[in-house]
Amino acid sequence: MRLANLNGRLALREGDGFVDVASASGGRFGPDPQSVYAYWTEFSAWAEKAQSAQEGQRAPGAESEARDHSRPEITRPGPDTVWGSPAPAPRQIFAIGLNYRDHAQESGIAVPDEPPVFTKFATSLTGHRQDVVLPEGSVDWEVELVVVIGSGCHRATRETAWQHVAGLTVGQDLSERRLQLAGPVPQFSLGKSYPGFAPVGPELVTPDEIDHPDDLELGCGLQDGEVLQKGRTSNMVFDVPELIVRLSAVCPLLPGDLIFTGTPAGVGAGRDPQRFLAPEEVLVSWIEGIGTLTNRMVSA
Repeated sequence: MRLANLNGRLALREGDGFVDVASASGGRFGPDPQSVYAYWTEFSAWAEKAQSAQEGQRAPGAESEARDHSRPEITRPGPDTVWGSPAPAPRQIFAIGLNYRDHAQESGIAVPDEPPVFTKFATSLTGHRQDVVLPEGSVDWEVELVVVIGSGCHRATRETAWQHVAGLTVGQDLSERRLQLAGPVPQFSLGKSYPGFAPVGPELVTPDEIDHPDDLELGCGLQDGEVLQKGRTSNMVFDVPELIVRLSAVCPLLPGDLIFTGTPAGVGAGRDPQRFLAPEEVLVSWIEGIGTLTNRMVSA
């Protein structure tokens, strides 16, 4: 299934539109997109049954829609729809550095033996089609596969790791490099946590919707067609199961937590000359089988 946060309400994709989860479930699940992760097993079972019922109603010989009073209303997002993060209020946001060999190489740093972990603070979260205000400095792009945790875990194993994933989505780990690298100790979390520096979306896609969730093409570019990054998640140093194992060995992962899994080569700081985002540029980020995330940069 595919879920979205539309105008602050949890919505389930149905064809080319969405149904409001709170309405379709008769109030069994609330409208708050974050709340569903606490009941992920129950919600998944309900959504599967609801989607099967919808498919049955569309099958030849089914009763007409006019006679079907239980069929939920399908709405289609318009230009005024506000797309929020599919997980807008996680209790923990983990982010992984140098998780692609080519990015480590362009950064002039050895491939790590342990995943470098930092956080992006929750106030940096935003969604699809939302503007990002550029602070003073050098703002860089980093397209990333983002994992959303469903059922929580502590000390997970590789064999069970995917069972704890609610879904996957597209993310940008926007980074103001000047503050991020300010000494004597780098300020990774702070330099990556200005408002809007964690755009996520447009939808959360469950792993069973994707044929090969461990090998997805991802990339980003500008709306004018210039490609900035392109890679495959199969080139991660630490894949999704391994990240869940390593993180949960220390920190219990909680329902609705986010894991930004790292970025491939092509960031602005790794270029010669270096290049950074400018006001009015529109950053387009995509991941195969998941979707396309669009954000416009604006001046303060």
